[in-house]
Amino acid sequence: MLAEFEGVVSGHRDGHGFVIRDDGQADIYLPSNEMRAVLHKDRVKARIVRLDRKGRPEGRVTEIVERSDSPIIGRLLQESGVWLVAPEDKRYGQDVLIPKGATGSAKPGQVVVVQLTEPPALYGQPVGRVKEVLGEIDDPGMEIEIAVRKYGVPHEFSQAALAQARALPDHVRSADHKHRVDLRDVPLVTIDGEDARDFDDAVYCEPAKVGKGKGWRLLVAIADVSHYVETGSAIDVDAYDRATSVYFPRRVIPMLPEKLSNGLCSLNPGVERLCMVCDMLVNAKGEVHAYQFYPAVMFSHARFTYTEVAAILQNTRGPEAAQRKPLVPYLLNLHDVYRALLAARNERGAVDFETTETQIVCDESGRIEKIVPRTRNDAHKLIEESMLAANVCSADFIQQSKHAGLFRVHEGPTPEKQEILRNYLKAMGVSQTIGDNPKPADFQQIANATKDRPEAQQIHTMLLRSMQQAIYTPINSGHFGLAFEAYTHFTSPIRRYPDLLVHRVIKAILARKRYELPALPTPGEAHAKLSKRLASRVRPPVAGEPVKKPSADTLAWQAAGLHCSANERRADEASRDVEAWLKCKYMREHLGEEFSGVVTAVTSFGLFVTLDAMYVEGLVHITELGGEYFRFDEARQELRGERTGIRYALGSRVRVQVSRVDLDGRRIDFRLVSDNDDLVLRAMRDKTGTSGATDAGAPGGRDGKARRNREAGGKAKAGRMDSTQTPVMDVKASVRKAADKKSSRGGARSTASQSRKSRR
Repeated sequence: MLAEFEGVVSGHRDGHGFVIRDDGQADIYLPSNEMRAVLHKDRVKARIVRLDRKGRPEGRVTEIVERSDSPIIGRLLQESGVWLVAPEDKRYGQDVLIPKGATGSAKPGQVVVVQLTEPPALYGQPVGRVKEVLGEIDDPGMEIEIAVRKYGVPHEFSQAALAQARALPDHVRSADHKHRVDLRDVPLVTIDGEDARDFDDAVYCEPAKVGKGKGWRLLVAIADVSHYVETGSAIDVDAYDRATSVYFPRRVIPMLPEKLSNGLCSLNPGVERLCMVCDMLVNAKGEVHAYQFYPAVMFSHARFTYTEVAAILQNTRGPEAAQRKPLVPYLLNLHDVYRALLAARNERGAVDFETTETQIVCDESGRIEKIVPRTRNDAHKLIEESMLAANVCSADFIQQSKHAGLFRVHEGPTPEKQEILRNYLKAMGVSQTIGDNPKPADFQQIANATKDRPEAQQIHTMLLRSMQQAIYTPINSGHFGLAFEAYTHFTSPIRRYPDLLVHRVIKAILARKRYELPALPTPGEAHAKLSKRLASRVRPPVAGEPVKKPSADTLAWQAAGLHCSANERRADEASRDVEAWLKCKYMREHLGEEFSGVVTAVTSFGLFVTLDAMYVEGLVHITELGGEYFRFDEARQELRGERTGIRYALGSRVRVQVSRVDLDGRRIDFRLVSDNDDLVLRAMRDKTGTSGATDAGAPGGRDGKARRNREAGGKAKAGRMDSTQTPVMDVKASVRKAADKKSSRGGARSTASQSRKSRR
């Protein structure tokens, strides 16, 4: 009897799907006929019935273990007297029939939330009822309403949490001052972006003698959320469920009720606030010589913006400095300690690539007016370095106290990613490379050595892509990118739950107690997916080596870390989805227009191009590159034409026309309208052998299969990221299908992100 495997169905917009196996092995492909009786997110058992020509497993569903109870969002339509909802998420693959009496108050064309009443069958569509009417598709903020439901982002606080928030005081009471250091006379200030609404952190710096030399005393004061949000309270349960605030253009889904996030906990100027302080002595080399933590009461003396502080630092006699004259010396002290911390950062070899971050500027109706780059000035950097120093001290304090807690762990590249990067650097002629056990300094050295090369942007992009994502875990293994032996998050408890847990642990240590996690809610789907992904990283036990079972306390902290990590990714996905929607709506107004851009990703099925003027990314399908064969070279991350030798690689400059915008699929298609002269000249030099380079993708390295394809008169076919080719003839639609799996998540990928302050 053939083995059965359990997993979750992941649908595809073209009708087929996959079973994401619980054991972490290769996904099982489900053809369209197997998807008729199941839906995206259903839990099933399946068995493998055959392998395709590339050795990938194809399967058949043998049992539906559990139907997903996730609501489906879509537009209500009426066709020939029949009501149905077309899902906004095309992975569901089937329209949902709505009986006449189950439409509620919804009108045709409106966006609704549907609860299934009958699952699909082999010969029958799913049936449901309208549960909620969201409004018209073009209503302001509709993209956010869809995203929070699509990704299961909690967006309404429980009545118990709201009642608890209402019962909190409106200001700091004199009784709250007990057992706190009074810092109200210390000129602490906040420095944030112009659009910031909640203020987690305030800073102060003064010169100080450190050991026998000069240095600084640096205070980082963080909102004391743990004073108001008690473990296991209604607000705490809601905060844990969210795990993070979610940031959208023009709207935030906060982790805490507004009374706390924008009021009582926010370090607003001119009012008393409770805080937890990391008080540090930093020497001239930028090393933290000593530190201490204590609860305090503070009074923010000013609310600065990054732009304002940068202007003051550039010109201490300018108008901005004149308006803030009493505080200018403290800003200069902050700048001095920043330069020392930066020197220490460079000394330890932390990775610091300069990347372009963007901000979407919307009008009152939510429509994009423009997309602008965020420039990082010294004000951003001095706050970032101050926060990093406080976070490192927090991790050290927890570790030295041997107390359980959450660390922010960033592991080095996997062996597979290391090999891809080594091959790429070799193909690009970069003399520096990485070893089997690379250090952060190796990456920074490569970045510094290649910063003046024409291909610098693409090389730095590949360096970044080789990195893993950081996670929260009680098992510390350091932060690779920042080159810290121990690191955690302490500085944003208003918007990140791990920071709130770190505050509670630090307070428990100061009180000589032990903090115990509350009973946590059952982990969700995102937690399960991340848990499976992380399990693949675990080193298998060595034969004969004793296996140490983790304690119940460690397991509880691991669950909390997984939950917070998964919900961080959920928030990122929801934000990207909204930004992609907005960019697609924006680009619909520019159909047919031409723009210059740069290639930001290369796949076997085409090029992703980011427009210079708009910072919007779209796909140039391989069938739009011209009537010749293009071979994908994974090592070089480029497509090369077999006849002309023209190459399209990361960083290549191109000119494109906006040819198609798919709002539902969050995808933008471009058409190549001209080639860069430098590319053509370089390609021709390669063709004549002046570069001395030949590889499997160059004209001199064609294999028999490529020759047969050429004789067939076809074009290169989009497929998986390998260097094989098959003729396409006139089946451009099949190319689009292969591209969709990538482009549905990246066709309008956002280059915007939150500031580094919130990401570290």
